[in-house]
Amino acid sequence: MTKVGVFGANGRVGQLVIDDLKQTQDISLSAVYVRNELNFSIDPSVLVTTDIKSFLHGCDIVIDFSLPEACEALLEAAIESPTPLVIGTTGLSYHQLNLLKQASEKMPILYATNMSLGVALLNKLVHQASAALEGFDIEIVEMHHKHKKDAPSGTALTLGESAARGRGLDLDKVRVSGRDGNIGQRSEDEIAVMALRGGDIVGRHTVGFYNEGEFIELNHTATSRNTFSKGAIRAASWLVNKEASLYSISDCLEL
Repeated sequence: MTKVGVFGANGRVGQLVIDDLKQTQDISLSAVYVRNELNFSIDPSVLVTTDIKSFLHGCDIVIDFSLPEACEALLEAAIESPTPLVIGTTGLSYHQLNLLKQASEKMPILYATNMSLGVALLNKLVHQASAALEGFDIEIVEMHHKHKKDAPSGTALTLGESAARGRGLDLDKVRVSGRDGNIGQRSEDEIAVMALRGGDIVGRHTVGFYNEGEFIELNHTATSRNTFSKGAIRAASWLVNKEASLYSISDCLEL
């Protein structure tokens, strides 16, 4: 039985991971990490701790849906006590992403800005479409609930990276995430990544390829956060015995 530790247990997806683990065979919850105290009841056999080292020692693999600063602390602790990690935290800084790569030299880490099968396939389709539709303008729009803190979403940025790779571009050099005023016409290589926030939208991402006379739009809509929690559990089952390296959700799904 694989013992799972949930990091960020008080969060929306963290709680869903805990609930979904109850329905999963050959993998179970053994530990949760919280900064202060757990805000819901849990099986008394599960370790609840505010100490990251004790948390890591209490599980075979960690599923992390927390905040960037908390994820950074997890990575630093895991470097000292290597433990396989499934990381779904978004909004990581360049320093935190570099720390993630450094940690993956000591343990297997699966990092994904979105754990769903549909988004993994969407990224592949976006890459293919970007390469095939030379000259089409690329615009990405993402919609999320009003409580989401980072913008654009990690998923939208990953889709932007897939589009940029399809054309041999560096997303950081061509990305536009806002337009206002008399800014002139759209540049040829520009890739727009725009964010909308409101209500309780779980997540919707649209990647459009626009040309004179025609356009194509690919979109994915998440109707339940369980899509992410179940995807993370599937990833954990796949990752736990892998060699130290940095993996993606596409590796797990063999896309």
